[in-house]
Amino acid sequence: MKKYSIETIVGIFVVIGLVCVAYMTIKLGKVSLLGDNYYSLYANFSSVSGLRVGNPIEIDGIEVGRVENLIFDQEKQTAVAVLKIRKDIKVYDDAGASIKTAGLIGDKFINIEPGGGGQILKPGGRISETNAPIDIEELISKYAFGDIKKDDKKDAK
Repeated sequence: MKKYSIETIVGIFVVIGLVCVAYMTIKLGKVSLLGDNYYSLYANFSSVSGLRVGNPIEIDGIEVGRVENLIFDQEKQTAVAVLKIRKDIKVYDDAGASIKTAGLIGDKFINIEPGGGGQILKPGGRISETNAPIDIEELISKYAFGDIKKDDKKDAK
C-alpha cells in the first residue's frame, strides 16, 4: 500500500512540473492559445539591414508588437517587413515607420510614428512612409576616408 502512495505523489509532482513547463513555454514564447490578439501591417523599406524576425515594434517608446516576417517584394524591388501589432493599438494611414537601433550597437527595432490625421489602417494595411536604418559602418568609412565635406577655414575668413 505504501508503494502506491509514493508512486502517486511522484506522479502528481511530474504532472505539476509538466504543467509549469507548458505555462512557461506559452508565456515566454508569446504563444496564443485562444485566438490571436494581433493584426498584421506591412511596411516597405529600401533596406532592413540588421532587422530580425521577432524584433520589437514601438510607438512612443512602448512595445506594441513584433516583426513577424521579412520578405522581398520582387515587383517593387524592396524589402517588406510584416508587422504584428496588438489589436488595441490603432495605426493611422499617415503613420511613418523607421528602423532604429537600441543604443550604439544594440538590436534593431521598428519605431512607428502613429500619425492621427487619416483613416485607421485595417489588418493587412500598408504603412507608406518608411525610413531605412542608418548604416553606421558606411558613415564611419566616409569620415575615415575623407568623403564627408568639411568646412574650409580659409573660406570662412
